[in-house]
Amino acid sequence: MNVEKMMVIGAGQMGSGIAQVCAQAGYSVLLHDLKVEVVDKGLGVIRKNLTRQVAKERMTEAELEQILARIRPSTELENARSVDLVIEAAIENMEIKASLFKELDELAPAHTILASNTSSLPITEIAAATKRPEKVIGMHFMNPVPVMKLVEIIRGLATADEVYNMIEDITKKLNKVPVEVNDFPGFVANRILMPMINEAIYTLYEGVATKEAIDEVMKLGMNHPMGPLTLADFIGLDTCLYIMETLHEGFGDDKYRPCPLLRKYVKAGWLGKKSGRGFYEYA
Repeated sequence: MNVEKMMVIGAGQMGSGIAQVCAQAGYSVLLHDLKVEVVDKGLGVIRKNLTRQVAKERMTEAELEQILARIRPSTELENARSVDLVIEAAIENMEIKASLFKELDELAPAHTILASNTSSLPITEIAAATKRPEKVIGMHFMNPVPVMKLVEIIRGLATADEVYNMIEDITKKLNKVPVEVNDFPGFVANRILMPMINEAIYTLYEGVATKEAIDEVMKLGMNHPMGPLTLADFIGLDTCLYIMETLHEGFGDDKYRPCPLLRKYVKAGWLGKKSGRGFYEYA
């Protein structure tokens, strides 16, 4: 089976980035979301990203238009009837993802592969909502998608070898580096990253140092490009909390217990850069 046409579900930061790299690789892409304005915003972000590449003389204006022509907007899930691969990049919530995959299973052709960009939820459980668990797989892209090379590829319990091999090949065509990961909570990236961020929040909570000092130590001492508290703001504190809760529930180990300060900020609506305030304030 050849994958020629894709649907990316979710036109937010991750979904628009995935749609962009797929279109750049020559695939026909449907960028789907529930509201037209969200899809339009996602398309606007893609155009802005590509325009920046034209300004840097990494592509021509003609190439930009060709890439954009490969991306079509969608607000009807029925459009999944015409695609070979769905990459879901919706909200990180098991109930929502399971419901979505159940519906996609009924709509998409029998050959269609259903992939999830989940950053922490079990692929096996998502696949169980379908009648095609052998065709369900995880494709965890890193943020920002157009820049970051890594894609964690996660097999569910029933994922077929041919499906894994096809997704690995597609990932390489997207100019990304596929890394095979087993289906455990948080996979590799977030199982290591999120407890580090959580520990940084505990360090602030316990008054060990200021937020600026904590970030400076990790930047200058560990050569991280940005400090963990700044990174948490960029990821979204609600997302950080949800992943920590997934790890805590999945492993039943108190080392994954979310810091009370993280919970407090999320309850206050201080979600980071997207809300204008997290550990830092954003104009």
